[in-house]
Amino acid sequence: MTVTLDSLARGCHDILATDNTPAGRARVAALLAQALQDASFLRSVFAGGVPPRKVIYRDPQLGFALLAHEHHGNHVGTPHDHGPSWAIYGQAEGETVMTDFERLAPSVEGRPGKARPTRSYALRPGDVHVYNEGDIHAPDCEGLSRLVRIEGTDLKTVPCARYEEVGSAQPA
Repeated sequence: MTVTLDSLARGCHDILATDNTPAGRARVAALLAQALQDASFLRSVFAGGVPPRKVIYRDPQLGFALLAHEHHGNHVGTPHDHGPSWAIYGQAEGETVMTDFERLAPSVEGRPGKARPTRSYALRPGDVHVYNEGDIHAPDCEGLSRLVRIEGTDLKTVPCARYEEVGSAQPA
């Protein structure tokens, strides 16, 4: 069955309307994983290229959003969380190395907190990972990297903490 943006959005809505918990988000991640296997879905999302962050759907009732991300060259993110929200990352093309962190000190008054990396792992095409509230992570990609991401709310409108890395990660 062909996945469309509308069918993915509807499936996410149906799950999150009744189960916006880590278990429900795992089910949403499974839907995203199916979509990432559909070449026509990916062509429609990334047709003509997209900016580093493009909202492709926002649910008017629940507030979650589907986004397309396209990075060229080296893109290194700083350790961060998603504040009171969550995000699901799905790798469509290329590779993103993610690093997970343990919080050592919170971010206070706009100053970054401190976090120790705990593991690094590659997201390859078709891979999906859920980052729940408070999960600290940082992406790193080189070359062309395309992702489809689902945000629990508009992350441009909520405070997300940044962290300073302390120590080094253990490979997964």
